[in-house]
Amino acid sequence: MTDLGAHYLEEIHRQFRGYKRLGEAAMNQLKDEDFLVTLDPESNSVAILVKHLAGNMRSRFTDFLTTDGEKPDRNRDQEFEIAGQTTRDEIMGWWEKGWEGVFSTIAELKPDDLLRTVTIRAEPHTVLQAINRQLAHYSAHVAQIIFLAKHLRSSKWKSLSIPRGRSKDLNTLREKHDRGLPREEGRAS
Repeated sequence: MTDLGAHYLEEIHRQFRGYKRLGEAAMNQLKDEDFLVTLDPESNSVAILVKHLAGNMRSRFTDFLTTDGEKPDRNRDQEFEIAGQTTRDEIMGWWEKGWEGVFSTIAELKPDDLLRTVTIRAEPHTVLQAINRQLAHYSAHVAQIIFLAKHLRSSKWKSLSIPRGRSKDLNTLREKHDRGLPREEGRAS
């Protein structure tokens, strides 16, 4: 389990980092006032999504191995309330602090910890299950942030992956490279 466990911990760190980068790339395209926009009364703004993510991250990853992942001082309902004067800096502060907790906890884990039992709302999970649960949760909310940012920026949106109509360019680039390195001239793969 040690080699597989070490690989899993490296990979989960990479996955979390990737979702953090995607969320940041989307939010970097927003105007300050865009953070507070909701599409309808039942929708969440980017600010609310970030506040909820940060609250969840703090609750789940504080004392991860020793206390329930739903901390008694967490007020989840308040995560879905935003004051009109909330600033971009404040929102990004929540974002950074939440991710710091995730990354510091993951960095402290050892492969042998993956099969230990932790609880979330008194429900037992292996550490591996608990981490996978959070990865799924965070990726869903990051996708919501990306959707909102893309909607709000509309024609000014800069794609975070392959822009529409540009797949052929990627395929041409791939033909000239082998695993990210330029191919030697006159040589196929």
